[in-house]
Amino acid sequence: MRVASLAEVKAKLSTYLKEAEESGPVVITRNGRAVAVIIAPVDDDDLERLLLSRSPRFQALLNKSRESIRAGSAVSHEEFWKNVRQRSTDSSNAEGCHQ
Repeated sequence: MRVASLAEVKAKLSTYLKEAEESGPVVITRNGRAVAVIIAPVDDDDLERLLLSRSPRFQALLNKSRESIRAGSAVSHEEFWKNVRQRSTDSSNAEGCHQ
């Protein structure tokens, strides 16, 4: 992991992007404090995981789910997939009615 000042990164962005791809994250600092990180995603799935991990909306959804599990009101695996299949069927039927 490399640490570089914002001024350095601005002057040589391509170099730091290449370094992130080859060597790992580059921490960008301003006035000695970390303000950003350059991370090169391995593939589209990695990019999606990176973006979701920083999404306040997704984190809130995860927290709500964890609270449901702790409260004992979680849906079983089987019930979850049953609901998914039902919604998929309902959605398909609704689309067929509008043709």
